[in-house]
Amino acid sequence: MSSADQTGSTTTPTSSAGGTAIARAEVLVTSPDRNFVTLRLTTADGVVGLGDATLNGRELSVVSYLQDHVVPLLIGRDAHRIEDTWQFLYRSAYWRRGPVTMAAIAAVDVALWDIKAKLAGMPLYQLLGGASRNGLLAYGHASGRDLPELFDSIRKHREQGFRAIRVQTSVPGIDSVYGVAAQPSTGGRYDYEPAQRTALPAEEDWDTRAYLRHIPTVFEAVRSEFGPELPLLHDGHHRMTPIQAARLGKDLEPYDLFWLEDCTPAENQEALRLVRQHTTTPLAIGEVFNTVWDYQTLVREQLIDYVRGAVTHTGGITALRRIFDFAAQYQIKSGIHGPTDISPVGMAAALHLDLAIHNFGIQEYMQHGARTDETFRSTFTFVDGFLHPGDEPGLGVLYDDDVAARYPYQQAYLPFNRLKDGTVHDW
Repeated sequence: MSSADQTGSTTTPTSSAGGTAIARAEVLVTSPDRNFVTLRLTTADGVVGLGDATLNGRELSVVSYLQDHVVPLLIGRDAHRIEDTWQFLYRSAYWRRGPVTMAAIAAVDVALWDIKAKLAGMPLYQLLGGASRNGLLAYGHASGRDLPELFDSIRKHREQGFRAIRVQTSVPGIDSVYGVAAQPSTGGRYDYEPAQRTALPAEEDWDTRAYLRHIPTVFEAVRSEFGPELPLLHDGHHRMTPIQAARLGKDLEPYDLFWLEDCTPAENQEALRLVRQHTTTPLAIGEVFNTVWDYQTLVREQLIDYVRGAVTHTGGITALRRIFDFAAQYQIKSGIHGPTDISPVGMAAALHLDLAIHNFGIQEYMQHGARTDETFRSTFTFVDGFLHPGDEPGLGVLYDDDVAARYPYQQAYLPFNRLKDGTVHDW
């Protein structure tokens, strides 16, 4: 499946929008380096807007949601009415929230912002209030199977210009660990695209006690090698109980982390109270969250330091901006999710929002592969450790249909974990 194109007219258009009415809506699926889902809206006057709707490992669920349920509602609507369209799509479905619904709404929202900024002749961040800074501090992903390999990865990322580094490492006794680029069971780059193009998800093993013993020794070695100034981050990927997360946060305090990410599954927001009681290591939470309700207790009780939501999965620019404004009241900063399962469209949307908000913290940045960059031609830049979305009108991303058509959809699944006794664990 390389693309899907659905167009149709609503029976009761919301306004006589004229040239700004949505005349065409296309749901595009391509798999250059991984699967991406893109919504392309075109107005009656031919202005095009793009939105990212990628949901890693469950991509076609959003394709169907958009194609079968949302696209018929968009034709004839005024592209300028972003807030009204957002509220309509969120409230009229009755069944609210969830990653599929919010990714679909996000795609529409970002595409409409892209159109509005192009009509205004401005880069999108100007419509969001203008730049609050000159560039966006980004962190890269260093990893290794042992300390020498990890040190080489950190040096390579610093040579590329990164001023902040996420550190992930293999753990003795565990065959494959999330975020480590090359491992015996996978052979190639693992954190570049963990979703493997197989008929069934890959099974991996996990041992929390071994992990908790090993990780502090890794950060001790990294600090000894690279000194106290380099900002270091680490992702626990939801694998610890609250008390285990509290222990790790406390054990890592001597190494002055920029943040410890997703230390425990945070759907139970109250669990972070226990973690917070026991450690001063900064906490980042939320890459799997979809709405402000997922953050309500975490923000109000100041249980986290960074909001990790993605524009693509949190209802778009309209919704994520509100979450950041809420967080700003409690001196909580942004840390937008930016892996390679966010397309360049979603990444560009994140950068425009980053540049405009006051409480920006840091931006995750994993470079896409060459085939993805050829499919999505973007104007954002990475220079001397800082990202910038560029100054082209709109998002600054073009979708190349001819290139995209070379790379049809391929079924892919994220891995999953089992403990040594066979119990399925959080991945």
